[in-house]
Amino acid sequence: MPDGSEATPLAARLEALLRQGEAVLTAELAYQKARVGFGWSRGKRVAVYLALAAAFGGLTLVAVVVGLLIALAPLLTPWGALAVVGLGLLLLSGLCFRAAVRAFRDARDTVLGKPTKAEQAVVAAVEQENQA
Repeated sequence: MPDGSEATPLAARLEALLRQGEAVLTAELAYQKARVGFGWSRGKRVAVYLALAAAFGGLTLVAVVVGLLIALAPLLTPWGALAVVGLGLLLLSGLCFRAAVRAFRDARDTVLGKPTKAEQAVVAAVEQENQA
């Protein structure tokens, strides 16, 4: 049966190990905080540039729409130009919305582990080849 002299060094070693683990954990937390801070500062800069790009892109779109209205007005009358440009923008908006819905569904299916339509088509093609 071990006496008290053997338990003390083991307890001291465990205590030292815990202190070292705490020091490593504290250092790791400080390192991760520094990484997050660095990334956050870079992310803010990226967000500012994206906001500026979106603003300039929006202004460019307005300029293109006004230019199209002015250019088409003599050919189609102002109301005709407005109808053509408006319907064109509505069509582009609908196509973008449709693409966004597809992208959302693909992302949702990927996260939930469901195969996408493209993956289902590949599986169906492989099964068809195997049956032939």
